[in-house]
Amino acid sequence: MEKDTYLLNYKGYNFESPLVDVDILENLDDFEIRDDDVFLITYPKSGTIWTQQILSLIYFEGHRNRTDDLATIDRVPFLEYNIRKIDFLKRPSPRFFSSHLPYYLVPKGLKRKKAKIVYVYRNPKDVMTSYFHFSNILVTLEAGNNMEHFMERFLDGKVVGSRWFDHVRGWYEHRHDFNILFMMFEEMKKDLRSSVLKISRFLEKELSEADVEAIVKQATFQNMKSDPKANYEDIIKHEIGRRTDEGRFLRKGTVGDWKHHFTVEQNERFDKIFQRNMKDLPLKFIWDLNEE
Repeated sequence: MEKDTYLLNYKGYNFESPLVDVDILENLDDFEIRDDDVFLITYPKSGTIWTQQILSLIYFEGHRNRTDDLATIDRVPFLEYNIRKIDFLKRPSPRFFSSHLPYYLVPKGLKRKKAKIVYVYRNPKDVMTSYFHFSNILVTLEAGNNMEHFMERFLDGKVVGSRWFDHVRGWYEHRHDFNILFMMFEEMKKDLRSSVLKISRFLEKELSEADVEAIVKQATFQNMKSDPKANYEDIIKHEIGRRTDEGRFLRKGTVGDWKHHFTVEQNERFDKIFQRNMKDLPLKFIWDLNEE
């Protein structure tokens, strides 16, 4: 186990050193999974908070009709970053968890294929761009300096979450070991309503027309950005710490923002590495919504 100020490398995977509890990591294998648990798994900056919100809105009527006053992080807490020190064993079913874990570190019980996993992936150029901005906001992440420097670290996997390619490939290639639904961030952006229906079918959750409308309305990026319970602003302020007052936890949530940040040379280099790592993977990628 290697540790520096920002990264803790455990079994070949980088965790956010200041926030991770090593005891949790050492007991992950045997963490007891219930048949009706639901896991949201992502590589960082791939639409995690947005999908947490969608899952919570699908499942909890009190969230949809705004009678419950709970932060999203408390409804769909992180398994490996238990910032609020929640006793997961005492949580009522169905339990929801978020995680950035690679396929080989998740609890063994998930392979029984009863519990459900929603895996959201996003085009890595936008992931990297979002991550670059994000790392300059939080004190718990190594600052991105400039895009060239950050790109090197990102491509080498010297960031929390390790290599994006390994995370997505690993989960996709081992998808038959799990009860898993793959969702593409860009498809969710393009057609949120269809995505909500697809996720609710996978979760076997019956929704009325009115429910679907309420979910879609509350899960738009702009509505979430202005809702402190949905956008983690309080957690950053009180429990994690900011490096600067500039920037928001939810920044743009757009598709194709990488075009404003990559040089031609960086883009060509990225494309080569992407091709080399992902060429035989049948997952579809959208690099800009104007493509469709």
